Amino acid sequence: MLPLEGITVVSLEQAVAAPFATRQLADLGARVVKVERPGAGDFARSYDGTVNGMSSHFVWLNRSKESLALDLKQDAAKGALRRLVAGADVFVQNLAPGAAERLGFGAEALRGEDPGLVHCSVSGYGGGGPYTEKKAYDLLVQCEAGLVSITGTEEAPSKVGISVADIAAGMYAYSGVLSALFRRGRTGEGATIEVSMLEALGEWMGFPAYFSGYGGEEPRRSGASHAAIAPYGPFACSDGGVVFLGVQNEREWERFCGGVLGREGMAGDERFETNSKRVENRDALRAEIEGAFSGLPAEEAVGRLEGAGIANARMRDVKGFLDHPQLEARGRWREFGSPVGPLRALLPPATLAGTEPVMGPIPGVGEHNGSILEELGYGDAEISALANSQNGASA
Repeated sequence: MLPLEGITVVSLEQAVAAPFATRQLADLGARVVKVERPGAGDFARSYDGTVNGMSSHFVWLNRSKESLALDLKQDAAKGALRRLVAGADVFVQNLAPGAAERLGFGAEALRGEDPGLVHCSVSGYGGGGPYTEKKAYDLLVQCEAGLVSITGTEEAPSKVGISVADIAAGMYAYSGVLSALFRRGRTGEGATIEVSMLEALGEWMGFPAYFSGYGGEEPRRSGASHAAIAPYGPFACSDGGVVFLGVQNEREWERFCGGVLGREGMAGDERFETNSKRVENRDALRAEIEGAFSGLPAEEAVGRLEGAGIANARMRDVKGFLDHPQLEARGRWREFGSPVGPLRALLPPATLAGTEPVMGPIPGVGEHNGSILEELGYGDAEISALANSQNGASA
């Protein structure tokens, strides 16, 4: 039995954060009904067309779901959604601030009818406060959380290259729903959960927050290096290759000096004898290391690092990651269906031994309208009438 088998999730969702949370619930066996606008559906469907004509974001976030297309400006459509939610365990939404409440699907209204419902709202900045109504795209939340200020090089700040604020919010929505279901299983009580992108990303900003709040200075932007650990990051080798490494403690530092650089005496150099001093003298340290690496091709440098037990990596591009031998050796790839044919995805990171996660197909917009509405007790004439009333709905 899958962990969430028998759990029904209704999600009024779009873009990244909420779909990421609900896809993970679907991975664990929950039935997830994704409510979309008729026609274009979730606007993330049209971000790009790189996956055989489908959006890369949408493919990532929406396998194993059913799609119900409803124009919630229509009373009949709102009635259908109410009927669907009445039989659900979880309701998730990430509409614009206040939109779910105006439609009648806020936590107070839905949990007033069903106290056992787990209601989860995902927003940019949370309810209350001057930013409640502010638009919140991933880059903008990265800026507001201070992440952009510590990412990049000394010369130029940079955003993180993935939707990290959305992902953080989706992860906390996912874990919050799981926690609420666990409690409900013991008490019968549902939950009202609110997750903001700012607060989710703020949790991930713990190190720089403590560093700045108590240290009195901002972490330095350090590119692929580390603001508080040295040596850490990329180092050039004789053949033009670049090796990434990290030394975490004094035992490793001694092994690194002797076993990798061939300079045992360097471990006691007063400029480098503690991590704090190595950070303070990082430019001199880099010159010493790259001076030694200038006589080593990258593969030999990696071999020495491995032999000394020093953490290291060669930088892969995304294609290199897709072809990673570790993922292949561990059998982490699976195929799943879509409107454009079979696609490939990694298994979810947390897998229960002996249980195969759900890797179901990606739905077309409104693909399951007929089956879901019939299940809710609608007859053919009512289903047709509802569809006709929505034909003019805008995307």
